[in-house]
Amino acid sequence: MFEQLEDIQKRYEQLNELMSDPKVYGNPSEYQKYAREHSELSDIVSEYREWKKADRQLQENRKVLDEESDRELLDMAREEVEALTRKKEECEAQLKMMLLPKDPRDDKNVIMEIRAGTGGEEAGLFAADLFRMYSRYAETLKWKIEILSSNATGVGGYKEIVCNIQGRGAYSRLKYEAGTHRVQRVPATETQGRIHTSAVTVAILPEAEEVDVQINPSDLKVDVYRSSGPGGQSVNTTDSAVRITHVPTGLVVTCQDEKSQHKNKERALKVLRARLFEEQQRKQQEALAQDRRTQVGSGDRSERIRTYNFPQERITDHRVGLTLHKLTQVMAGDLDEMIDKVVYHFQTEALQKSSAH
Repeated sequence: MFEQLEDIQKRYEQLNELMSDPKVYGNPSEYQKYAREHSELSDIVSEYREWKKADRQLQENRKVLDEESDRELLDMAREEVEALTRKKEECEAQLKMMLLPKDPRDDKNVIMEIRAGTGGEEAGLFAADLFRMYSRYAETLKWKIEILSSNATGVGGYKEIVCNIQGRGAYSRLKYEAGTHRVQRVPATETQGRIHTSAVTVAILPEAEEVDVQINPSDLKVDVYRSSGPGGQSVNTTDSAVRITHVPTGLVVTCQDEKSQHKNKERALKVLRARLFEEQQRKQQEALAQDRRTQVGSGDRSERIRTYNFPQERITDHRVGLTLHKLTQVMAGDLDEMIDKVVYHFQTEALQKSSAH
């Protein structure tokens, strides 16, 4: 591991030199390529330097223990040795995580699909709440969010809403949000004050580039029809809604949010490409590891991953056994603590599996 880290540090220093070279600086595409690699390595190098610093200080304090006779100095050195040993171990654990093989999809943008499950209108309203929560989280990270298609319920909820989230590391942060989100609360329409339980499913697909998924136009059946539901004046007068069927797989995507048929087709193709890419990845993953399907690989959405309990201001992630009593903050987009714990859990799991093989 440390040989690998030394190589990474050398490469990082080499990139520093390359980026300050006027020839490279004057070539934007080359500079950008080096800057991206530099940014990817900076966290590992910073952690490795922390490890080296702790290691150096540990050696110095051990020397004091061997050579010193002053009791006060010895006590101080012992305390330092304990603290530095812990620090080194923490750095090592972090470095092992950082050196795990990277999911090649981590830097991709995301197609997020939120669908109301059991619970009728209340599930639709919670689907809208989840969309707002993720939108606010995206805003805090300066990510761009664009609605690709939506099917409103008429009372402020959604039967389904599909959006595109664009930003650095979007998939790496959001991939474990896929699954069934359960809500427990008293609906506004409930006169007896009874708590209802509803469910919403979230699917997270890495956005696929055209190079990732080749779609043969002859495999597509494209239907155009008039939009229905809330919209502008022209909503029911032009055939702007688009339904695309991918004949070989039977996948169907509809889009009617835009007034332009061309834009709706473009958006529907984006969602179709992401779904085909996910399916392709799932098949590859199953072929590689039928005996241990992971959440990342299988994209299993049937599993209940989280419960949002409004009367108790409580949110629980069932996969990691984490409960937070700050539901209002989480619904307002404060998701980092929850996401950090879940990502750490799955990374640790991946680390255990990689060291067992």
